[in-house]
Amino acid sequence: QVQLIESGGGLVQAGASLRLSCAASGRTFSSYAMGWFRQAPGKEREFVAGVTRSGGSTYYADSVKGRFTISRDNAKNTVYLQMTSLKPEDAAVYYCATTGQNRLGTDAAYDYWGQGTQVTVSS
Repeated sequence: QVQLIESGGGLVQAGASLRLSCAASGRTFSSYAMGWFRQAPGKEREFVAGVTRSGGSTYYADSVKGRFTISRDNAKNTVYLQMTSLKPEDAAVYYCATTGQNRLGTDAAYDYWGQGTQVTVSS
């Protein structure tokens, strides 16, 4: 059974940094791409960042490009999202997900999801 467990969320002030982690189990981690998505209240879930199986390629939503960095450690079965210069509009529940497809920016391509971790940014 595939499990994805996010951690690292919290309440921070605007301009601060947070690092989210997502620990995976139940499948060969290095065989699957990983992504981070977020959903704010009243809004649809949106793509934040994705990383290929090897970690060699990364993709970002325009809204986070230059501020967020996705990375993975295949030895630890963990994917990270380093978030810097946080803004109030970054506040959301952040989810990690795994996919065997190449369409990293599309949530429909992901087959397993974590339970989410809340990020709150005060202005």
